[in-house]
Amino acid sequence: MAISRARKEALLDEYRQQLAESTGFMMAEYSALGVQQMQELRRRAYERNSQVFVVKNTLFEIVLNEAGVELPEEYLTGPRLVGFSQEDIPTLAKLFREFAQGLEGDRFVIKGGMMEGRIFGPEEAAAVADLPTREELLSQVLRTINAPATQMAGVVAGGIRQVLNVIQAYADKLEEAGGESAGAVNTA
Repeated sequence: MAISRARKEALLDEYRQQLAESTGFMMAEYSALGVQQMQELRRRAYERNSQVFVVKNTLFEIVLNEAGVELPEEYLTGPRLVGFSQEDIPTLAKLFREFAQGLEGDRFVIKGGMMEGRIFGPEEAAAVADLPTREELLSQVLRTINAPATQMAGVVAGGIRQVLNVIQAYADKLEEAGGESAGAVNTA
């Protein structure tokens, strides 16, 4: 079914905006997905600060060419979903992988994507999905920064405990000595 020139321009503008605002995209070929499945994928993508669109291949190719991005021809054949990520591509790649695993057969096949201006294929998409997300990287950095401080706190606390143990032993010794002196005075 042919679409109007105005609709084509609107789609081109939408694709341009998404490409400009995103850190990259993931592509998948889909077949026989129900409305509920598509809504679920879009909802889950939105929760991860991403958006998923069914794209018109020829229009998406025009936008990519304008941006200087060249995709292999096989990436733009068949019914195509494109997910644009505003934060990090590994999160979107994980979502696409989880979604594909939840479907039987070849109803959702990841074709590749783009991250930091670099195009990658289906094999590399699996590697991208295995990369840590932004949040995971931040927590690793914080643990690395926090580890020496935690160790230092343990060393300082250990030193304080040793000093307190010495003081307590000295106090116990004085108490014993004081108790014996008091006992000697009472018997005299």
